[in-house]
Amino acid sequence: MASPVLGEFLGTFVLVLLGDGIVAGVLLKGSKAENAGWGAITAGWAFAVMAGVFTAIACGSSDAHINPAVTLGFALKSGNYSNVGPYMLAQLAGAFLGAVAVWIHYGPHWRLTEQKDFKLGTFCTIPAVRQPMANLVSEAIGTFVLVFVVAAIFSSRVGATGPAAALGPYLVGSLVWGIGLSLGGTTGYAINPARDLGPRIAHAVLPIPGKRDSDWGYALIPVVGPLVGGAVAGVLAKTIGF
Repeated sequence: MASPVLGEFLGTFVLVLLGDGIVAGVLLKGSKAENAGWGAITAGWAFAVMAGVFTAIACGSSDAHINPAVTLGFALKSGNYSNVGPYMLAQLAGAFLGAVAVWIHYGPHWRLTEQKDFKLGTFCTIPAVRQPMANLVSEAIGTFVLVFVVAAIFSSRVGATGPAAALGPYLVGSLVWGIGLSLGGTTGYAINPARDLGPRIAHAVLPIPGKRDSDWGYALIPVVGPLVGGAVAGVLAKTIGF
């Protein structure tokens, strides 16, 4: 039953379940992790990525992209676009269902939480300072770092001198942790269109008590920015010869 598409679906499901789960724990009223802060969120997302990558590989996706920007970047690097459509759809569906699972898990906490932005922020990103062009650039830069360094980690030059393949999920998780700590403070570092759009759709359709609108005026930025950053990283990695 294992297949690359199933791996991308389940890997992204786990990614968002654990990633949005840590945000919910920090933001929602009455959670034992309430007010744990940015350090907890960045660490939680790092472990979420590690778990998602392991899940994707075990379920059939040796690529374990769990991110449309990574899929696009590596397609441009390799010249093989056959998996772009199926992977992106699987990633979006997995992200949506992961967010639904978070909603179920934190059931009574939604009603206890008065801040509407906290409820939205559990599902998707909200910029610290809303300036569309600056926000777009931030997302592009963060995702460029993600895709370019992932390509470097798994390049033949690194793989020939170290255990990069075996340690891959841990290294990628550490990278995401670093991006969150260093670059995430501007936009919340979506750096993954599926991770933002899938849960944003879930926020829009779920019966969350006292929720606000799903901020569709901002929604393109965490989709377009990461795709641009991932594409630039893929082209540069190909040019350098990773």
